[in-house]
Amino acid sequence: MRIIVPFNLKPGTDVAEYEEWAKTKDVPTASALGSVKSFTVHKATGLFGDPEATPPYQYFEVLDITDMDAFIADVSDEKFQEAAAPFQVYADAPQFILTEDL
Repeated sequence: MRIIVPFNLKPGTDVAEYEEWAKTKDVPTASALGSVKSFTVHKATGLFGDPEATPPYQYFEVLDITDMDAFIADVSDEKFQEAAAPFQVYADAPQFILTEDL
């Protein structure tokens, strides 16, 4: 299963601070979870075919997980919750979209 999380940063968020946290804390922490096969964060750079347009989301997280129950157990752990808490400070209304391959 894949979870795709589009989000924008909250107004006033320091972009460099968020990106440093994402690279050095968020990606390694989430990637280390037993239920996570892959975790990446992507920054939107534009819209295909319209170089002047602004994408509706600034960032996307993509998580490939082994099992939803195992993932819920992993992210419910107090140590993980503490490490991931800054995401709620940075991200403005993230959407956790559950997907499956066709």
